[in-house]
Amino acid sequence: MKDNKLTYFIETFGCQMNERDSESIAGLLEREGFSPAQNASDADVVVVNTCAVRQSAEEKVWSHLGKLAYESGRSGKVPVMVLAGCMAQLPQTIERIKRRVPYVRVAVGPGHIHRIPELVRQAREQPSAKLVTAVSPNRTEAHRTESTQMLPERLPRIKVPGVSAYVTIMYGCDNFCSYCIVPYVRGPQVSREPRFIIREIEELVSQGYAEITLLGQNVNAYGHDLDNGTGFARLLEQIDRIPGIRRIRYFTSHPRDFTEDMVDTIKQSSHVCEHFHLPLQSGSNRILKLMHRGYTREEYMELVHYIKEQIPAASVTTDIIVGFPGETGEDFQDTLDLVEQLRLDGAFMFIFSPRSGTAAARMDNQLSRKQKSDRLQALAKLQNQITKDINKSLIGTVQEVLIEEPDPKNPEYYRGRTRTNKLVVCTSKWPRPGDMVNVRIEEAGTWYLKGPVVEAG
Repeated sequence: MKDNKLTYFIETFGCQMNERDSESIAGLLEREGFSPAQNASDADVVVVNTCAVRQSAEEKVWSHLGKLAYESGRSGKVPVMVLAGCMAQLPQTIERIKRRVPYVRVAVGPGHIHRIPELVRQAREQPSAKLVTAVSPNRTEAHRTESTQMLPERLPRIKVPGVSAYVTIMYGCDNFCSYCIVPYVRGPQVSREPRFIIREIEELVSQGYAEITLLGQNVNAYGHDLDNGTGFARLLEQIDRIPGIRRIRYFTSHPRDFTEDMVDTIKQSSHVCEHFHLPLQSGSNRILKLMHRGYTREEYMELVHYIKEQIPAASVTTDIIVGFPGETGEDFQDTLDLVEQLRLDGAFMFIFSPRSGTAAARMDNQLSRKQKSDRLQALAKLQNQITKDINKSLIGTVQEVLIEEPDPKNPEYYRGRTRTNKLVVCTSKWPRPGDMVNVRIEEAGTWYLKGPVVEAG
């Protein structure tokens, strides 16, 4: 029975896929009669959708849960607390909740979010504080038949504000990089059928979204588990033809599976943005092998060079991990040398974080915190200077910008992004979210470009 007096509040940690999942969680709760609360302290149900990629992300969630419990205790209104997402799939999480976190009443893995309303109702009806769970069994093999993922074809979603929308095209991962917990918490790769993806995007475009971002743990492997012959390049071609679509982005790519055919498809498309995010992780072949990445530094360089040859104006960004177990000074220097040679537009840089259950966590020669921190600082200094130099080279150019939102530092201005994913502050005051404008770049920093509109896009 629906109860229109009940409210919910969702907080999301981690990646864009979690953000997309939270839209479905909200849709599921609203379908059951819940309405959104303004904040957690006013809600009857609080869902914390979590990330397990790094230890720091987990600790942030535990701290936040404790804060929520403290505040609800002071207010006297105790909500049903739901821990959802990747953390719920970790056995140590369930044990910690049972031993030390009794205020969490429901734990739900990412493949079971459709059960949240049912489990919340069960928790509300139980007089005791017994934990209610819905998680997938431990993964034993890389087969689609092991997946428990509920695909979004059968799930509602709320409409979120903004000019961009996320569309998940696949779930799970079969790569098993030695440092990564994702294949264990997200399960085997499962690609959605193209017709469902196209239908969802058509609906979003009809609602006024200008930009669609395709999501997956490894979008380049899309379709490998299907029998219809549609891979990522062919999917992009189909989406590019959808009437009314203005921009297409995608995350995340794997260099091993990024083919020249995909680059050529993007070059020939009208709406796929010329931004390639290719996680390198290390510039050392020895470390790449230990990471089980499936490519060499030379193969990575060849891919980047092909992209630049075919699409000279493209931007290429990356992810890099420093301090992997056994990483020597020479290995790290290989990374610095490659970063200097490639001169990529930007990088997300991380200290290696051992994740229990992964091969890397069991490796010998773990580096000290200081070693990892020193290397991160050296890498960041080099990459940030390269990024700033590239951005400054754009001064005087005109860039197409999709306006997204007011600039937080200068609310009278609006900001958006170029097709190459560079943040631009528009110093003309008339553009509004959803406008496509041409901006002349007059100022550039490490993280932004700035300038006025020169003509309407």
